[in-house]
Amino acid sequence: MTTRPASPTRDEESSPLSRPVGLPPPAERGATVIPEKVVARIAAQAARTAQSRCAALPPGGGGPKAPGASAAVRTGSVRLHLTMDMPYPTDIPQVCERIRRDVAERVGQLTGLDVGEVTLTIRRLVATAARRGRVL
Repeated sequence: MTTRPASPTRDEESSPLSRPVGLPPPAERGATVIPEKVVARIAAQAARTAQSRCAALPPGGGGPKAPGASAAVRTGSVRLHLTMDMPYPTDIPQVCERIRRDVAERVGQLTGLDVGEVTLTIRRLVATAARRGRVL
């Protein structure tokens, strides 16, 4: 005589809490580790997006280089260091604060890590097209 397990009800099949048979609970399975290099790449892309949104970038050649980023991940939190060019003239403190806030928010959303600190270094100021030329 063979027996088979009862079929799960329709509610059990669609329940997000149901888990495959044989797997331990999530807390016992381990942790997801995101390498620092991956977090840094996410931060660099977020900085590029924030920079284009927060600062009026000069069109064409001679514009800012892509932002650089490094990350230090420790027990669920991350510290970020960004390096980027900034257009001139601009309100540097305001733009930097907006970029820091946007990058912290985006990295936190994508990685699930708590972003404790974002430092920003301005590599150079890039003159806009209207400001280029000789100074008399």
